[in-house]
Amino acid sequence: MPRQAVSGSRPEWDALYERAAAQAGYVTRVQAIEAGYSPQLVDYYVHVRRLERVGRGLLRLVHFPASDHEDLVILWLWSGNVGVFSHETALMLHDLSDALPAKRHLTVPAEWAKRRLRLPRGLVLHAADLPKKERSWVGAIPVTTPLRTILDCAEASVPGDLVRQAVEQGVRRGLFNRAEITTGLRRAG
Repeated sequence: MPRQAVSGSRPEWDALYERAAAQAGYVTRVQAIEAGYSPQLVDYYVHVRRLERVGRGLLRLVHFPASDHEDLVILWLWSGNVGVFSHETALMLHDLSDALPAKRHLTVPAEWAKRRLRLPRGLVLHAADLPKKERSWVGAIPVTTPLRTILDCAEASVPGDLVRQAVEQGVRRGLFNRAEITTGLRRAG
């Protein structure tokens, strides 16, 4: 059994574990190779069930504890770690309304609009360049900020009662004020 990657670097389980811990127990095959694991060693760990293959180029540490929203982490890794959950998915993650989206909404960089992609089932892509100030995290999941989320939902014609509920929740919790919402909606048209 190979103990070193083809590059000669030694595999580091701690480095792989740290990366996986930040991603709810998941890593990509590329990330494993970057941690010093050769493709053969990755396959060996899949064979001995230390890693589990869960999708194309996607692995899960078998003994890593399950967490909420692992399905979203998988979609985020599918996007190459550049997507940010938005729209109704972000409403749900921020617990701003009673939204229970049937599909997951992910905003990817605007350049992705030119790509022809085979999307995972249940995923809706939105293409926009999000400034860093409009991104946040809910655990291991990147998500648009509450204010950006509400503006996206209003623009995308999400049912008005969900948007109103989200505005009320956000104001009540001090996430933004009514003036910020009004200004944002005016800018969005």
